[in-house]
Amino acid sequence: MADKQISLPAKLINGGIAGLIGVTCVFPIDLAKTRLQNQQNGQRVYTSMSDCLIKTVRSEGYFGMYRGAAVNLTLVTPEKAIKLAANDFFRHQLSKDGQKLTLLKEMLAGCGAGTCQVIVTTPMEMLKIQLQDAGRIAAQRKILAAQGQLSAQGGAQPSVEAPAAPRPTATQLTRDLLRSRGIAGLYKGLGATLLRDVPFSVVYFPLFANLNQLGRPASEEKSPFYVSFLAGCVAGSAAAVAVNPCD
Repeated sequence: MADKQISLPAKLINGGIAGLIGVTCVFPIDLAKTRLQNQQNGQRVYTSMSDCLIKTVRSEGYFGMYRGAAVNLTLVTPEKAIKLAANDFFRHQLSKDGQKLTLLKEMLAGCGAGTCQVIVTTPMEMLKIQLQDAGRIAAQRKILAAQGQLSAQGGAQPSVEAPAAPRPTATQLTRDLLRSRGIAGLYKGLGATLLRDVPFSVVYFPLFANLNQLGRPASEEKSPFYVSFLAGCVAGSAAAVAVNPCD
Protein backbone atom coordinates (compact mmCIF):
# COMPACT_ATOMS: atom_id res chain seq x y z
CA MET A 1 0.00 0.00 0.00
CA ALA A 2 1.42 3.39 -1.00
CA ASP A 3 2.61 5.73 1.71
CA LYS A 4 0.08 8.36 2.67
CA GLN A 5 1.07 11.81 1.45
CA ILE A 6 1.51 14.69 3.85
CA SER A 7 1.06 18.28 2.70
CA LEU A 8 4.12 20.47 2.18
CA PRO A 9 3.11 22.96 4.93
CA ALA A 10 2.82 20.04 7.35
CA LYS A 11 6.31 18.88 6.35
CA LEU A 12 7.68 22.38 6.90
CA ILE A 13 6.15 22.51 10.37
CA ASN A 14 7.22 18.96 11.28
CA GLY A 15 10.72 19.45 9.91
CA GLY A 16 11.12 22.82 11.60
CA ILE A 17 9.97 21.63 15.02
CA ALA A 18 12.00 18.43 14.84
CA GLY A 19 15.08 20.31 13.69
CA LEU A 20 14.85 22.98 16.38
CA ILE A 21 14.40 20.41 19.13
CA GLY A 22 17.23 18.30 17.74
CA VAL A 23 19.66 21.22 17.52
CA THR A 24 18.84 22.37 21.05
CA CYS A 25 19.30 18.90 22.56
CA VAL A 26 22.42 17.65 20.79
CA PHE A 27 24.34 20.78 19.76
CA PRO A 28 26.79 20.67 22.72
CA ILE A 29 27.67 17.07 21.79
CA ASP A 30 28.11 18.10 18.16
CA LEU A 31 30.39 20.97 19.23
CA ALA A 32 32.55 18.57 21.27
CA LYS A 33 32.71 16.17 18.31
CA THR A 34 33.86 18.93 15.98
CA ARG A 35 36.56 20.19 18.33
CA LEU A 36 37.83 16.69 19.07
CA GLN A 37 37.95 15.84 15.36
CA ASN A 38 39.82 19.02 14.41
CA GLN A 39 42.56 19.04 17.02
CA GLN A 40 45.95 17.67 15.99
CA ASN A 41 48.03 15.19 17.99
CA GLY A 42 50.68 17.77 18.78
CA GLN A 43 48.16 20.39 19.87
CA ARG A 44 45.64 18.44 21.92
CA VAL A 45 43.47 20.69 24.07
CA TYR A 46 40.75 18.18 24.98
CA THR A 47 41.09 14.55 26.03
CA SER A 48 37.44 13.48 25.83
CA MET A 49 33.95 14.74 25.15
CA SER A 50 33.29 15.49 28.82
CA ASP A 51 36.65 17.27 29.14
CA CYS A 52 35.81 19.40 26.10
CA LEU A 53 32.39 20.40 27.47
CA ILE A 54 33.76 21.20 30.94
CA LYS A 55 36.57 23.35 29.53
CA THR A 56 34.15 25.06 27.16
CA VAL A 57 31.81 26.03 30.00
CA ARG A 58 34.70 27.26 32.12
CA SER A 59 36.27 29.41 29.39
CA GLU A 60 33.23 30.49 27.36
CA GLY A 61 30.29 30.11 29.72
CA TYR A 62 27.25 27.87 29.36
CA PHE A 63 26.20 29.39 26.03
CA GLY A 64 29.67 28.73 24.68
CA MET A 65 28.44 25.17 24.10
CA TYR A 66 25.95 26.62 21.61
CA ARG A 67 28.44 28.65 19.61
CA GLY A 68 27.41 28.36 15.94
CA ALA A 69 23.92 27.17 16.83
CA ALA A 70 22.32 30.25 15.27
CA VAL A 71 23.36 29.01 11.82
CA ASN A 72 21.72 25.64 12.43
CA LEU A 73 18.61 27.15 13.98
CA THR A 74 18.21 29.39 10.93
CA LEU A 75 18.79 26.76 8.25
CA VAL A 76 17.58 23.58 9.93
CA THR A 77 13.93 24.18 8.95
CA PRO A 78 14.56 24.32 5.17
CA GLU A 79 17.10 21.48 5.48
CA LYS A 80 14.67 19.12 7.23
CA ALA A 81 11.78 20.22 5.02
CA ILE A 82 13.77 19.43 1.87
CA LYS A 83 14.94 16.11 3.30
CA LEU A 84 11.49 14.93 4.39
CA ALA A 85 9.68 16.26 1.32
CA ALA A 86 12.24 14.74 -1.06
CA ASN A 87 12.07 11.35 0.64
CA ASP A 88 8.27 11.41 0.52
CA PHE A 89 8.32 12.51 -3.14
CA PHE A 90 10.68 9.75 -4.23
CA ARG A 91 8.80 7.14 -2.21
CA HIS A 92 5.58 8.25 -3.89
CA GLN A 93 7.15 8.13 -7.36
CA LEU A 94 8.56 4.66 -6.73
CA SER A 95 5.27 3.26 -5.40
CA LYS A 96 2.90 4.36 -8.14
CA ASP A 97 1.85 0.78 -8.69
CA GLY A 98 0.25 0.85 -5.24
CA GLN A 99 2.50 -1.89 -3.91
CA LYS A 100 4.60 -1.71 -0.77
CA LEU A 101 8.07 -0.37 -1.45
CA THR A 102 10.86 -2.89 -1.64
CA LEU A 103 13.99 -2.31 0.43
CA LEU A 104 15.90 -1.28 -2.70
CA LYS A 105 13.31 1.36 -3.58
CA GLU A 106 13.32 2.66 -0.01
CA MET A 107 17.09 3.02 -0.24
CA LEU A 108 16.78 4.82 -3.58
CA ALA A 109 14.27 7.25 -2.06
CA GLY A 110 16.67 7.89 0.82
CA CYS A 111 19.49 8.44 -1.66
CA GLY A 112 17.42 11.09 -3.46
CA ALA A 113 16.55 12.80 -0.18
CA GLY A 114 20.18 12.93 0.94
CA THR A 115 21.26 14.33 -2.42
CA CYS A 116 18.66 17.12 -2.31
CA GLN A 117 19.36 18.22 1.26
CA VAL A 118 23.02 19.12 0.62
CA ILE A 119 21.79 22.29 -1.08
CA VAL A 120 21.28 23.65 2.42
CA THR A 121 23.44 21.30 4.50
CA THR A 122 26.78 22.14 2.87
CA PRO A 123 26.86 25.90 3.63
CA MET A 124 25.22 25.30 7.01
CA GLU A 125 27.84 22.74 8.06
CA MET A 126 30.75 24.77 6.73
CA LEU A 127 29.76 27.89 8.69
CA LYS A 128 28.78 25.96 11.81
CA ILE A 129 32.07 24.05 11.99
CA GLN A 130 34.18 27.18 11.62
CA LEU A 131 32.22 28.89 14.41
CA GLN A 132 32.36 25.80 16.64
CA ASP A 133 36.10 25.40 16.19
CA ALA A 134 36.86 29.04 17.07
CA GLY A 135 36.89 28.16 20.77
CA ARG A 136 39.44 25.38 20.27
CA ILE A 137 41.72 27.69 18.29
CA ALA A 138 41.46 30.38 20.98
CA ALA A 139 42.30 27.80 23.67
CA GLN A 140 45.35 26.66 21.70
CA ARG A 141 46.55 30.24 21.42
CA LYS A 142 46.29 30.67 25.19
CA ILE A 143 48.29 27.49 25.77
CA LEU A 144 51.00 28.57 23.31
CA ALA A 145 51.14 32.03 24.90
CA ALA A 146 51.50 30.49 28.37
CA GLN A 147 54.29 28.23 27.12
CA GLY A 148 56.02 31.23 25.57
CA GLN A 149 55.87 33.13 28.86
CA LEU A 150 57.37 30.19 30.74
CA SER A 151 60.21 29.83 28.25
CA ALA A 152 60.90 33.57 28.41
CA GLN A 153 61.21 33.68 32.18
CA GLY A 154 64.68 34.78 33.22
CA GLY A 155 65.20 36.68 29.96
CA ALA A 156 65.98 40.36 29.67
CA GLN A 157 62.43 41.25 28.71
CA PRO A 158 59.21 39.52 29.77
CA SER A 159 56.98 38.29 26.98
CA VAL A 160 53.80 40.20 26.31
CA GLU A 161 50.64 38.21 25.57
CA ALA A 162 49.03 39.21 22.31
CA PRO A 163 45.46 40.44 22.53
CA ALA A 164 42.86 37.83 21.75
CA ALA A 165 41.65 37.92 18.17
CA PRO A 166 37.95 38.64 17.76
CA ARG A 167 35.96 35.55 16.93
CA PRO A 168 34.23 35.54 13.55
CA THR A 169 30.48 35.64 13.10
CA ALA A 170 28.40 33.71 10.58
CA THR A 171 27.59 36.94 8.72
CA GLN A 172 31.25 37.91 8.55
CA LEU A 173 32.29 34.45 7.33
CA THR A 174 29.58 34.42 4.69
CA ARG A 175 30.49 37.90 3.47
CA ASP A 176 34.20 37.05 3.26
CA LEU A 177 33.56 33.81 1.39
CA LEU A 178 31.21 35.44 -1.12
CA ARG A 179 33.69 38.25 -1.68
CA SER A 180 36.72 35.99 -2.16
CA ARG A 181 35.28 32.87 -3.78
CA GLY A 182 31.73 33.65 -4.79
CA ILE A 183 28.86 31.25 -4.17
CA ALA A 184 31.27 28.31 -4.61
CA GLY A 185 32.95 29.33 -1.36
CA LEU A 186 29.82 28.37 0.57
CA TYR A 187 29.86 24.93 -1.03
CA LYS A 188 33.43 24.01 -0.20
CA GLY A 189 33.36 20.38 0.93
CA LEU A 190 30.29 19.50 -1.16
CA GLY A 191 31.75 16.14 -2.14
CA ALA A 192 32.46 15.15 1.46
CA THR A 193 28.99 16.27 2.50
CA LEU A 194 27.45 14.10 -0.22
CA LEU A 195 29.54 11.14 0.92
CA ARG A 196 28.13 11.62 4.42
CA ASP A 197 24.50 12.65 3.88
CA VAL A 198 23.57 10.32 1.02
CA PRO A 199 24.62 7.09 2.82
CA PHE A 200 23.08 8.44 6.03
CA SER A 201 19.67 8.83 4.36
CA VAL A 202 20.06 5.50 2.54
CA VAL A 203 20.49 3.78 5.91
CA TYR A 204 18.21 5.95 8.06
CA PHE A 205 14.92 6.16 6.14
CA PRO A 206 14.48 2.45 5.26
CA LEU A 207 15.62 1.34 8.72
CA PHE A 208 13.28 3.78 10.47
CA ALA A 209 10.32 2.86 8.26
CA ASN A 210 10.74 -0.88 8.85
CA LEU A 211 11.38 -0.57 12.60
CA ASN A 212 8.39 1.73 12.93
CA GLN A 213 6.27 -0.73 10.97
CA LEU A 214 7.15 -3.51 13.39
CA GLY A 215 5.60 -1.52 16.25
CA ARG A 216 2.21 -1.03 14.65
CA PRO A 217 -0.48 -2.89 16.60
CA ALA A 218 -2.58 -3.31 13.45
CA SER A 219 -2.05 -2.69 9.75
CA GLU A 220 -4.38 0.32 9.70
CA GLU A 221 -3.11 2.01 12.86
CA LYS A 222 -0.19 4.31 13.50
CA SER A 223 2.69 3.21 15.68
CA PRO A 224 2.67 4.58 19.24
CA PHE A 225 4.92 7.56 19.88
CA TYR A 226 7.43 5.58 21.94
CA VAL A 227 7.83 3.08 19.08
CA SER A 228 8.50 5.84 16.56
CA PHE A 229 10.88 7.50 19.02
CA LEU A 230 12.87 4.31 19.60
CA ALA A 231 12.87 3.53 15.88
CA GLY A 232 14.28 6.99 15.18
CA CYS A 233 16.96 6.58 17.85
CA VAL A 234 18.09 3.20 16.54
CA ALA A 235 17.99 4.25 12.88
CA GLY A 236 19.79 7.54 13.57
CA SER A 237 22.48 5.86 15.67
CA ALA A 238 23.12 3.15 13.07
CA ALA A 239 23.30 5.68 10.23
CA ALA A 240 25.58 8.03 12.21
CA VAL A 241 28.03 5.22 13.01
CA ALA A 242 28.03 4.10 9.37
CA VAL A 243 28.97 7.54 7.99
CA ASN A 244 31.26 8.75 10.80
CA PRO A 245 34.46 8.33 8.72
CA CYS A 246 33.01 10.60 6.01
CA ASP A 247 31.90 13.09 8.67
